[in-house]
Amino acid sequence: MALNSYFLQGSTGEQNLVQDLINEQIKIYGTDVFYLPRKIFKTDNIIKEVQSSKFDDNFIIEAYVNTYEGYAGQGDIMTKFGVSLKDEVSLIISKERFEEFIAPIMAAIHDVLLEHNPADEVLVTRPREGDLIYFPLGERLFEVKFVEHEKPFYQLGKLYVYELQCELFEYEDEIIDTSIYEIDEDLADEGYITTLTLRTADEVQVTKLYPMKTLDSGYVQKLSLNDDGGGYIYPPIVSISTSPVGIATANAEAIAITTSSGGVYSVLELLLTRPGWGYIEPPTVTIVGGGGAGAAATAVLGIGSDGIGEVRINADYPGKGYNQAPNVAAVGSGTSDVNVVTFITAGIVTVTALRDAGAGYTTLPTFTVEGPISANGSQVGVGTYQFNEIVIGAASSTKARVKDWDINTMKLKVGIATGDFLPGEDIVGQESGARYNAQSYQEYDLNSPFAKNDEFENEGIDILDFSEDNPFGTF
Repeated sequence: MALNSYFLQGSTGEQNLVQDLINEQIKIYGTDVFYLPRKIFKTDNIIKEVQSSKFDDNFIIEAYVNTYEGYAGQGDIMTKFGVSLKDEVSLIISKERFEEFIAPIMAAIHDVLLEHNPADEVLVTRPREGDLIYFPLGERLFEVKFVEHEKPFYQLGKLYVYELQCELFEYEDEIIDTSIYEIDEDLADEGYITTLTLRTADEVQVTKLYPMKTLDSGYVQKLSLNDDGGGYIYPPIVSISTSPVGIATANAEAIAITTSSGGVYSVLELLLTRPGWGYIEPPTVTIVGGGGAGAAATAVLGIGSDGIGEVRINADYPGKGYNQAPNVAAVGSGTSDVNVVTFITAGIVTVTALRDAGAGYTTLPTFTVEGPISANGSQVGVGTYQFNEIVIGAASSTKARVKDWDINTMKLKVGIATGDFLPGEDIVGQESGARYNAQSYQEYDLNSPFAKNDEFENEGIDILDFSEDNPFGTF
């Protein structure tokens, strides 16, 4: 019997009608899914295995769930490495919708990728194996394993749909930055994660005090070195005559800093550790000891004018990672600015002294401590790392991608590392410019709540004793 004469069996109008009906049915009975194309950056030269890829685009497209009774596949399987989920799903999407909506954008993306890798010719006119589908109904991420494009088989001489056969996605250090919170957040801790504990300059805090003074009395504002002396083997002792008040805490105290020129040590400067108070006239300054002689200095007295009595490092926040003594800036108004000097021990700020106690402060100034400076002179302890940006260890040149950054705990989680970071090196963000010093790190923190491989290994060790000649027998 001949075909129906009222149909042309493949005219453009008939094919468009069928396509429109299919599109409408998928929109009525289907669900919205996110199509995530894979961008391939590097493949193996021998078997063309993908070694580096990225997912940073997403397209919403309607799809009909062909496995409407539930997930297909083997389901949940108990293995020696824990519970393995083998769920599969079959989705049908419109060929016309894909070619008009997604394919042109993928072609433009592919043109950009070809500039970096001319040999990477990838099909972009249809869905590709290896791309991802985010299924919102189950909040699951599936990988396209096979694309069936000839089913139904050439109705009216044309193909109208793609059937995507998908399996649950197994993460293997791909770069995930889809801008979909549920996906990015869920995969932030997946894979081999290195957790770095970083240092910040904000841990340095200072306390400040006014000098105590009585009417018509004053404090030692600074010490002027009249003669630097010579022959010193170690810093000499600086003695300042006692305050007329007769209280130990009212006495000014100072230290000497020495320097070397041509192998001869002399006094470079004198610094106040306490300006004291209650002085009526400038006290006498005596410099003795240190194996040398000849150094002499006079005290400059501040009377009736408020200076800074002492600047102390908060014992709970001494700072870390300093390669050189940081500068301290006083933000406040005085007729003579306070000048603070710091000293470090093993990278920690331990001591402060005053080169000048300042004068004329009506309100306490705010002190800010300079952050650690790296070997190349860059500021350390600044900036905010961005998700997925590349960070580089300044000393090891190790590269990794940022998974998570918590500035409150100073914990930086990174993945896809090219090597090992070194404690004490600066970790530099290539996009954000953030730079912090690595105090310590925990390498390869693999988060898997279901993995039981450690338990299996320990049980095996208890069963077999390989110190015996025959661990499988009784002799």
